[in-house]
Amino acid sequence: MTSLAIETDIRIAAARIEGEFLAVDLADGRSISAPLAWFPRLFNASEAERQAFEISGGGYGLHWPLLDEDISTEGLLRGAKSPELAR
Repeated sequence: MTSLAIETDIRIAAARIEGEFLAVDLADGRSISAPLAWFPRLFNASEAERQAFEISGGGYGLHWPLLDEDISTEGLLRGAKSPELAR
């Protein structure tokens, strides 16, 4: 029996800031983006602070050491906004 299930790999292949959006390319070929407004620390950061990120968590997240900000691919795929927005 064959399956139509497609193998997915949600590890990050590349990430960048494009205007007012965080854009992430996944290892399985998909690209996702989210508004920086969903992440107040990124939204209010300088361009230099925004660019100073690293792929973390075995490829499943992004980390901004200067901002103490972490965003996971799982969260991006779910459309999860920063908990700071609820304050």
